[in-house]
Amino acid sequence: MKVALVHDWLTGMRGGEKVLEVFCELFPDAHLYTLLHNRGSLSNTIEDMDIRTSFIQKLPLIKKRYRHLLPIFPTAIERFDLREYDLVLSSSHCVAKGVITGTDTLHICYCFTPMRYIWDLYNLYFGKERAGMFTRLATSLVLNYLRKWDVASCNRVNKFVAISRYIAERIKKNYGRDSDLIYPPVDCSYFKPGLTNDGFYLMVSPLAPNKRVDIAVEAFNTIDLPLIVIGSGQEEKKLEKMAGENIELMGWQSDEIVREHYANCKALIFPGVEDFGIVPLEAQACGKPVIAFGEGGALETVIPLDKNIGNNINATGLFFREQTAESLAQAVVRFEDVQGQFNEQAIRKNAESFDRAIFKDEIKKYIEKEYKEFRQDLQDKK
Repeated sequence: MKVALVHDWLTGMRGGEKVLEVFCELFPDAHLYTLLHNRGSLSNTIEDMDIRTSFIQKLPLIKKRYRHLLPIFPTAIERFDLREYDLVLSSSHCVAKGVITGTDTLHICYCFTPMRYIWDLYNLYFGKERAGMFTRLATSLVLNYLRKWDVASCNRVNKFVAISRYIAERIKKNYGRDSDLIYPPVDCSYFKPGLTNDGFYLMVSPLAPNKRVDIAVEAFNTIDLPLIVIGSGQEEKKLEKMAGENIELMGWQSDEIVREHYANCKALIFPGVEDFGIVPLEAQACGKPVIAFGEGGALETVIPLDKNIGNNINATGLFFREQTAESLAQAVVRFEDVQGQFNEQAIRKNAESFDRAIFKDEIKKYIEKEYKEFRQDLQDKK
């Protein structure tokens, strides 16, 4: 079986790349197609693959500004010739699902989300407060084209696999397609409970508009409890100006430093609406509770504390119901009163149900089953 893997871009090891890493382990001889590749930014497992990039790789100053080329991403991804492959496995949050394959090729798309920049998060990324007039005008001119292409290209996929029920609903809404559900992995062998609680709250996130780090900073400014934020991004300068003395912005940190802070924090703060959200599970693998906004993927990974104490044996966190600093601050104050009700072993056990080994086994069996049925259907039609 000749296999091609397709990933939007390879610029760092985030949750999507940890999924891709499992795909590379399952198919080490596959060819890996991507729009661009920043060499040395990924794990050895991915870097050792036969990586094939698009013409975007050759453009000047592309490493930091590639998102500005969104309008030409569809053209770039369609340039790949994948007709010779038996199986194409794409991992997509942007255009990877839009590759063109042969009629005898099974295309399975592991979908992180429909293209968020042109659908539900368009105003967050390109509204008046986020983008200049020229950027907004240019984006609006191509928006209709991108939406039409996104919907049309979904028909090139034989099978969609969603990362959460939340994303399955969005695939159905935007594409009119059903999908199967396999949750992404958390590496529980790497993240383990610590021996201390150093009294600080923790947020681990890119400093991007949709992550709503601004809500966390504003909330902790009012309650004057220690908050450490790990991550970098476009909102860094804005957040530095907002943050009080009780808030430390550490910038980007290594996996080892992140793991250490998970293990030693009091609880994780998670104010954004995520498609799934691997960070809450990494914190839970370290036995730490999560204070999360009660929408999106967090509803599938965090078990909320119930007001009835007898029902809290498996609780792994708290939800706040309005995406505001005030609502988050109230949740943190409540956590200060009820933190003794959480059990480290129970929190860890919840994370283990999403373990990497489980994901690898489930996705392997799924691919084998779908490929067998696909080949049988082709045979029956001859």
